[in-house]
Amino acid sequence: MKILDRYILKQFLGAFFFVVLILVSVVVVINITERNDSFIKHSLGFKEILGYYLDYIPFVANLITPITVFIATVFVTAKLAGRTELIAMLSSGISFRRLMRPYLMGSIFIAGISFVLNGWIIPNSNKTRVAFEIEYFRRPFYYSERDIHIREKEDSYIYLESYNNRVDVGYRFTMETIKREGDKTLLLEKLSAKKIEWKEDSASWVIKDWMLRKFEGENEIVTKGQEIDTVLTIHPRDFSNSYRMFEALTINELNTYITDLRRRGAAGTEPYLIEKYTKYMSPFTVIILTMIGLIVSSRKTRGGSGFQIALGFLIAFIYIIFFIMSKAIAENGSMNMLLAIWSPNLLFALVGLLLYHTVPR
Repeated sequence: MKILDRYILKQFLGAFFFVVLILVSVVVVINITERNDSFIKHSLGFKEILGYYLDYIPFVANLITPITVFIATVFVTAKLAGRTELIAMLSSGISFRRLMRPYLMGSIFIAGISFVLNGWIIPNSNKTRVAFEIEYFRRPFYYSERDIHIREKEDSYIYLESYNNRVDVGYRFTMETIKREGDKTLLLEKLSAKKIEWKEDSASWVIKDWMLRKFEGENEIVTKGQEIDTVLTIHPRDFSNSYRMFEALTINELNTYITDLRRRGAAGTEPYLIEKYTKYMSPFTVIILTMIGLIVSSRKTRGGSGFQIALGFLIAFIYIIFFIMSKAIAENGSMNMLLAIWSPNLLFALVGLLLYHTVPR
């Protein structure tokens, strides 16, 4: 790494971490102001509040990383241009493409850290953060769905009339085992019960007042009982509050959970797919916005660097609006989800290429 690379990289990374620190501080102060009544209401001590914000700060910092890296790029480059340092570099024979190298190195470094944090580390801290918000900031959750159908295995299906998540009891339970032969579907077994209860100590379900009907050709064998323990693929967490749950899953956990939902034939995979695609998309956003920030702020203007910085904020604002719109389109299913999530990057990458050809060599 040459002196030029170290010089620009040091300023770029320094500006990035400074902007992150400033913006996170502002967000945290606003959040404390909004949450203060809840802290007082639940008589939370300093230790509990501090623990929450130790989980909240990395989440916010990573969330705003693409925008902060863009702002840092515009700020540093506009300052270099304002001091005619960029002109001196280009006049000495350094090409603009060569000038992009330290910015690219810095953006790849930030993108790599962001990907690891967003993919594995922050989701684990989000587990306690989201649980804290559910307990102290949200209203008590009551599972209100009725006539619940779940695919238990490849050949078995579960039905519940209702479920009480406060005591982990399901009512009017039925599990059917079927067999497919060509175009025909044959019912092999049907287990019915008045209710099922979760046993935390054995991590199993207790089926109460049950009746099992087995069908063998034209014969039917009926067995009844009071209680029987069994293990099912359903879990009480499937009926718990799913508020921001997708934020508390690592990439590996997201893949497993999405596969599980699809296997059951359950709806509601969209937030988890969007979160998965966003985790892979965000690192590229950092690199693309860094290059655009360099291009738009590399010209020296008579009025100083204020115009470039203002332009940088405008482009960042446009990107945020476009990303929110594309995310809403993905959630509504009116466009291919993967294409919708990646469309801001694709559009801004094209804009960056067009702007690149306008830079004086």
